[in-house]
Amino acid sequence: MQDHIHSHDHAFTGLNARVREGLVMQNRRGMLKASLAGMAGLSLPQLMRVRAEAAQSGQPVGSGKSVILLWMAGGPSHIDTWDPKPDRPFINRGPFGVTQTAQPGVIICEHLPKQAAMLDKFTVIRSVDPRKSSHEPNMVFQTGNREAAPRTNPKGHLYPAIGSVVAKMHGPNHPSMPPYAAFMRSRSHLAFAGYLGKQYDPFIANHATRLPVYTKVGVDTGRVSGADLLRIPTGLNANRLTTRQSLVQQFDRLRKDLDQSGSMDALDSYQQKAVDMVLGQRAQRALDVRKEPASVRERYGKHLWCQQA
Repeated sequence: MQDHIHSHDHAFTGLNARVREGLVMQNRRGMLKASLAGMAGLSLPQLMRVRAEAAQSGQPVGSGKSVILLWMAGGPSHIDTWDPKPDRPFINRGPFGVTQTAQPGVIICEHLPKQAAMLDKFTVIRSVDPRKSSHEPNMVFQTGNREAAPRTNPKGHLYPAIGSVVAKMHGPNHPSMPPYAAFMRSRSHLAFAGYLGKQYDPFIANHATRLPVYTKVGVDTGRVSGADLLRIPTGLNANRLTTRQSLVQQFDRLRKDLDQSGSMDALDSYQQKAVDMVLGQRAQRALDVRKEPASVRERYGKHLWCQQA
């Protein structure tokens, strides 16, 4: 592997270029050696040792068990956000300037001053290469499989999303909460459970959440979007809902022997999750953004997309 002397070494000569400016891979063996050398920098035993030392010294150890993924299905270019190329020719470096960040030696676009100030709190990954100039990498990045491209591979939809894998292998943090929830405007923006089964598809949260509607400049219109999916209908109480569920289960047992697709198993899972979410109230509280303090909501930004987080 040979490094070119260049202050910004992630620029590509073209969308389909085999040789990237700033980093030239001579062969796969060289790439493997470089990768292993980098992995040696922080091995699992070392990571565990660091955590143990932090715990002994009384320092806080990360205990987060949830992830919020802000998936921009289309948006500003990398050179106009977190990967600027100020040394490139004007024709392909973008029109904006850069700003220094809280992370020494790292620069980002001048229009992201707040993110620049907190860059020491998160990591910018600049090594992702979709190999194709299209929206298809959406599915690839969400599944980790290059074949997950439904437009070009008829079986691309069979590869499960990372969220679905977590839903199956880890499960929910609380029984009455969905393990994998998503907001979407189009199904093409999401990857689903594929061969893992429909019970691990994302719970479409915007069907159950009432969110404020803002104008493009952040003015609250007073209107709300979303639906009351988790609200018990008028005239139906918890006891009647439980009785209905029991009756449905009895009918389902009669039909299960005829089912060969796994749809009935998924339906049973859906029904149980739905009852838990409606009767447990926990999901309703979690999805009611109005219960959050105004100070917390303002930190996310006055925009529907931001409030969904």
